Amino acid sequence: MKRKYLVAAFTATAVAAAGLTGCSAGGTDESDGPVTITIMETKQTNIDAIGKEIPGFEAEMAAQGKDIKVELIADKLTDEQFMTKMTQQLAAGQAPDVLDIGENMAISWASAGYLAPLDEQLDAWDGWEHYYPAVKEAMTRQDGKIYSIPSGAGVLNLFYRKDILTELGIDTSQPATWDELIERLVAVKDATGDTPIVVPAGTAWGGGTWGEGFQPLLGGTDKDYYDAETDTWDLESPGWLAVFELYADLVENDLLPVQDLQNPNPWEPTKYTKFPEGDIQVAAQGTWGWKFDWGPDGAAPIDGLTDRVATWQWPGLRSGDEPYGWSSTGGGYAISADSDKKEAAFEFIKYLSSGKPLAEQLVASGAASARDDLDDVAPYSEEPQLLQAGEDLADSVFVVTGDGASQIGQAVATATEMILSGASGQEAYDAFVADATDLLGPNLVKK
Repeated sequence: MKRKYLVAAFTATAVAAAGLTGCSAGGTDESDGPVTITIMETKQTNIDAIGKEIPGFEAEMAAQGKDIKVELIADKLTDEQFMTKMTQQLAAGQAPDVLDIGENMAISWASAGYLAPLDEQLDAWDGWEHYYPAVKEAMTRQDGKIYSIPSGAGVLNLFYRKDILTELGIDTSQPATWDELIERLVAVKDATGDTPIVVPAGTAWGGGTWGEGFQPLLGGTDKDYYDAETDTWDLESPGWLAVFELYADLVENDLLPVQDLQNPNPWEPTKYTKFPEGDIQVAAQGTWGWKFDWGPDGAAPIDGLTDRVATWQWPGLRSGDEPYGWSSTGGGYAISADSDKKEAAFEFIKYLSSGKPLAEQLVASGAASARDDLDDVAPYSEEPQLLQAGEDLADSVFVVTGDGASQIGQAVATATEMILSGASGQEAYDAFVADATDLLGPNLVKK
């Protein structure tokens, strides 16, 4: 196992984490008989979905002559709270056996030696051959190993109110370029007085500014911003400036809801109020929007959703760029490196990642399948938007990155905040380079 280390911000708290409950250390070894494995979920949707699958898994294991039980630890936390708490538990060797984590967590914790590599188990599992090649590539970390299996996937696109645009006489065909889309957005603004598009930006949106806004724009126009051979970030790659200038164009043309983006929880007035009410007509969003945001049980349901809302791919940004979808691997199942029940833990991951159990989780979370063999499995087969997202996923764009993603996200958020306050794209880019260089340190910046 690699030497473990902690991000500096967590060092003191990890040392003081003696009061945390042990989840994997000191348990019964699998060879000794009955095994109980643990998994933590922090969102009610996932708590419900995983809880529903546990009895079926335990029954299937019993049918195979294996006595494996699952303890679900339900602890409602924000992503930031979960990362802090789990970093402490991982450092102390007290984490759950199975972890349901996001991509940035997988990158950080794999590098720190907190996660068990899964390559041997995956090579022996026939289900792995059904995962899309782009997904396998996205899950491969810098050392060439895989530490997590996606629990779902998605494609980030631009969702638009086709009912309103049609009523206004605005072209709803796929825009080929951002110049073409901006021309349409200006026409919407002239007709309605609205700021017609929301793309995550600024510091209040947190990690979403990078993961759901800037990075999809960057990856579609420039795939060389991260050098996988040297594990460094190329801050001089031309896509950075191009994206900052796009943000500046949107602000200059009064197309972004600047005030909303500068206030706390900017997704609430934009995605949960103005888009459902039709006062924002275009929103950067992922596949999960069909379920979590605007579906019947979502945060802000839109009646007749699939008749009133449709999606575009991201338009090309620079000359020659083609429209594209941006892959999102979403969460993934991993195993704590300190777990003494890895075999049983992987059995549970396989079960969750196959057939009807996977289909039920994907429908519950509004995610697309990362596998090519689920389209005929109910209830996933009954979700046309998710099926379409799965098709898009097969040839969408994704750029694998490594250490430093959180620091890059922080620098991007700060720089786009400058644009919201009136800075030019060039000014924001220059500030970003200085900030990112300082945050990354010399070893993660390409010379």
